[in-house]
Amino acid sequence: MTKTAVIVFNLGGPDSLKAVRPFLFNLFNDRAIINLPQPFRFIVAFFLSLMRRGRARAMYQQIGGKSPLLDLTTAQAQALEAKLKPKGDYKVFVSMRYWHPMSDIVVKNVKAWKPDHIILLPLYPQFSTTTTGSSFTDWDAACKKSGLSVPSTRICCYPIDRDFVTAHVKLLKDMYWKASEEGKPRVLFSAHGLPEKIIASGDPYQWQIERTVAAIRQVIAIEDMDYAVCYQSRVGPMHWIGPSTEEEIIRASLDKKAILVVPIAFVSEHSETLVELDIDYRKLAKVNGARGYWRVPALGVEPFFIDALAGLCLNVNREEKIASFSGARFCQRNFDKCVCVG
Repeated sequence: MTKTAVIVFNLGGPDSLKAVRPFLFNLFNDRAIINLPQPFRFIVAFFLSLMRRGRARAMYQQIGGKSPLLDLTTAQAQALEAKLKPKGDYKVFVSMRYWHPMSDIVVKNVKAWKPDHIILLPLYPQFSTTTTGSSFTDWDAACKKSGLSVPSTRICCYPIDRDFVTAHVKLLKDMYWKASEEGKPRVLFSAHGLPEKIIASGDPYQWQIERTVAAIRQVIAIEDMDYAVCYQSRVGPMHWIGPSTEEEIIRASLDKKAILVVPIAFVSEHSETLVELDIDYRKLAKVNGARGYWRVPALGVEPFFIDALAGLCLNVNREEKIASFSGARFCQRNFDKCVCVG
């Protein structure tokens, strides 16, 4: 029986308050995040991690002193493996980009298991060079260093996969009717933002976010849904894609709307959902007079989402090195940072 290793990629997060600064350093020292040659990127990362550690530590203190991302991603990996096991000899590994377990360790564990084939599966439904692209690059470097050479297929994105969309619809619909008790809510589909220059360079992330929202609206079929697509977590002086989630929360609040926020690009709870959405933006809505504030949970181990991940693995064409959820290239040709071929 063919042995298949599935590597699920996620951002990672500090596992203690002491780990906050080295986690931030790893993040800022990634060329996909700060595109500077060395040693300048190292210097910038050193000072940014030093400057931002206090605020970041305060944020993690609000959610137990660490990121829950590894525990939640491990639960997703276990659920996926349980779904795949009846179909063959699958083993699911978790690989984090900026904190442990990172690619260098995971590659060694995969090599020891001796798979016949590897599937690289990002827990980023919408492709970006800053997330999936960075994880693939880091994985390739770790494989080269360790000498792991096994046929691999990498799944670049799944923004309108049927089961992925169904999972979002199920969770959104449950919360929509609760929020509707305060009047027709405005639904804010909130994704992590990116600098405009990254999108202008040909990154398909924003376009894929919009496709996800369009697919959800079509399936959920709520007549005249009041909604907006927005982007959170802006940092620094650069121009970021918009509108910002803060702007849309203030606008909805001043319109005396109930607000329902959907984390459209986050599949696991972490600081951006548990602190930024649940604490900071809830306060912002209250201060500006919103009629109510609700937040749809991240997908987590929602059964349809696990079905989506399993389907992506089971439908892989092992002859293809990289493909979207549909096998073919999903992105329009003008998005030349898309890594999918065919």
